[in-house]
Amino acid sequence: MKAVEIICRNCGADTLLRRDPIYEGFTRTGEQLSCSSCGYVYDEETDVPFKTRTTDPQIFTDADRSVKVDVFDEGENARLCRYCASYIVNPFTQFCAVHKKEVQATDTCPRFEQSCGSDAKSDLF
Repeated sequence: MKAVEIICRNCGADTLLRRDPIYEGFTRTGEQLSCSSCGYVYDEETDVPFKTRTTDPQIFTDADRSVKVDVFDEGENARLCRYCASYIVNPFTQFCAVHKKEVQATDTCPRFEQSCGSDAKSDLF
């Protein structure tokens, strides 16, 4: 059963339209359109006084949006461990092959070497 907002011609209520299927045996032959408040039955869908909405309600505007925060300057994130050739990732840890220790993707070090398989421009930030 689908419902649509209407203003009923019979009772004048601001209500919903009921769409009930009509069957002959097991075959669907049509729909009965009626007011959900008073039960008035409309003969055809063109007779139904649908409630019209001029525009969708505007809750938030562009002025409500927060300013985009840039964490890194242009190219600053290119020297993160995430983009280093010595950075090793497995399901359990992130590891630096140069320092032989666990690191985080956002760590940096002076012995950074650009990985040939990664693109520092496609960052997550």
